[in-house]
Amino acid sequence: MSANINPTVRRRRLGAELRRLRELKGMTAEEVAGRLMVSQSKISRLENGRRSISQRDVRDLCDVYEVSDERIRAGLMEMARESRQRGWWHEFGDIPYSVYIGLEAEASSIRAYESSFVPGLLQTREYAEAVVEGTQPDTEVGAIKRRVDVRLKRQSRIYGEDQLGSLWVVIDEAVLIRVVGGPRVMADQLLQLLELSERPNINLQVIPFRHGAHPGMTGTFSLMEFPESADSTVVYFEGVTSDLYLEKEADVRRYTNLYDHLRAAALSVAESRSLIHTYAEGFKR
Repeated sequence: MSANINPTVRRRRLGAELRRLRELKGMTAEEVAGRLMVSQSKISRLENGRRSISQRDVRDLCDVYEVSDERIRAGLMEMARESRQRGWWHEFGDIPYSVYIGLEAEASSIRAYESSFVPGLLQTREYAEAVVEGTQPDTEVGAIKRRVDVRLKRQSRIYGEDQLGSLWVVIDEAVLIRVVGGPRVMADQLLQLLELSERPNINLQVIPFRHGAHPGMTGTFSLMEFPESADSTVVYFEGVTSDLYLEKEADVRRYTNLYDHLRAAALSVAESRSLIHTYAEGFKR
């Protein structure tokens, strides 16, 4: 697969274009489903980019929407072909959050809130191993290694040439206290956080216990923005059996506002670094 083709993003863009064509035609998803004798949920999944789309699907939808321009049809067919290619993460087998990885690989900025552990992009290998082993106790050793390897390869967005323009992370103080993997692993992890927080494109803040209740107590989430204006901002929630992605403007606006509240509740970047350093020194003793 060409290095600049991201199948997850291709599916999103193709889905958005198919939705635009349907709306131009003045048809509902239910009407289209009836014409093609498929379920309405299939049309919705194709349009939101959560389902692979075949060139036959594109052809049938173009016929329903009466798209006669062969250049448009050919472009959509090519996007469908590219959307079915395999991303680099497929080399590691069945990864449950592969859609997220595809989005993360294309994002220009990410804002994340985490209350339980260090976000994956900032984890050391030993910390990541302890997280996967602890949160997925029934996973066999080989699968744990594959998931950790994927997590570390994702960190090319931190260390590689195609770096994120901005990564803003807010964590709860509990993340600094929970002993994941033992004191030495925690010390190394917190020292790495301090090192990464010095990068100009990374901001790290901690919400201290003394702040009390805050909006993040309802759950963790991430906001991903993309360089292309056609790609809407995505709000992501990780689940045990399935993940949730929100893209409606009202939802994005709500969680953007919520994230602003979290940043306001947190210590400043400098104060956060000082607190992390204190905990790191404590684990080193």
